[in-house]
Amino acid sequence: MRALALLSLLVAPILLAQTPAPSPAAPPAQEQSQDQYLLRSTSSLVLVPVQVQTRKGDILYGLHREQFIVEDNGVPQTVRLDEDTDALGLSLVVVVQCSREAFAQFNNMRGIGLMVDSLTGGTPSQVALVSYGSDMDLLGKFTSDPDRLASYFDKLQPCEDGGAVTLDAVDYATRLFDADAATSALTRNRRAILLIGETRDHGSQIKPETVIANLGRSNTVVDAVSFNPGKTSVVDSLIHGKYGPGPIGLIFMATQAVRKNVPKSLAELTGGEYTNFTTQKGFDRGIGRLANHIHNYYLLSFRPTAGADGKVSPGLHKISVKIPDYPDADIRNRLTYYAGDAAPPSVPEK
Repeated sequence: MRALALLSLLVAPILLAQTPAPSPAAPPAQEQSQDQYLLRSTSSLVLVPVQVQTRKGDILYGLHREQFIVEDNGVPQTVRLDEDTDALGLSLVVVVQCSREAFAQFNNMRGIGLMVDSLTGGTPSQVALVSYGSDMDLLGKFTSDPDRLASYFDKLQPCEDGGAVTLDAVDYATRLFDADAATSALTRNRRAILLIGETRDHGSQIKPETVIANLGRSNTVVDAVSFNPGKTSVVDSLIHGKYGPGPIGLIFMATQAVRKNVPKSLAELTGGEYTNFTTQKGFDRGIGRLANHIHNYYLLSFRPTAGADGKVSPGLHKISVKIPDYPDADIRNRLTYYAGDAAPPSVPEK
């Protein structure tokens, strides 16, 4: 696979096969706009980053569009395999916790700037930096200037703070894309968030289900690094329908998973990568693994099938990807997307 010049997926980010594969004609010019990545009830394009490995962990390269079967709530979709994601560019918001556990981990995270360089690669990209504890601090707006970006990371410092509003920070990062979209290349770039923080949220005002909907509606990928492993059952719950079928069951499952482990669950739901660490060597090793995975993705996309009323069913949708030619392959892909502008149903904490 050809390295995607970006991360995201970090980010989320998303790749292409190194061996050329046939692809449909380029989309019309009007699709190359912000609307291409915003999922409405009447017009939408769902981006699906997919990584394919053998059981031994080897990356499978050179797959063709026709070899993928993508289903939206069980309904097969007509997919496109993007062979030139570099042309789209990448907009990345790096979100770093400065409080609580992060205070003791800052020495282990000294390579954040270099990590971002390795994640973005040679892709045309714009990067912004946000730190957070009990509140968010925008340390630098979107820039493509390496020197300016380096100055952003020089401002990054630990903070003695008892809060960790991770969900609020992710929502803040998501809104940054829209805030600058009218006057920058953000209108045509893929969107990704690199989240570095502990597994649990402490003090956010926004609800998890709202964050899930906003990420799923805007095709934003979250790549995440946490200070400790943590566990969730998001994948098993989706696959086995633990909380029942339909958008209500899906949003319930996703919300419960996020409450247990914010970074891991958001990464899995959006198609990003996740790793964790407890030492500097662990951080460096995890970032290396993350970067390797991020640069070995296929980027599929599809327009959801509309109903008789010409609209896509609103709410959270489940995405599944199969490759019949490789029934034993380990396939990692974006698990959900959100259609429509309506707010998601509220999920009680218990």
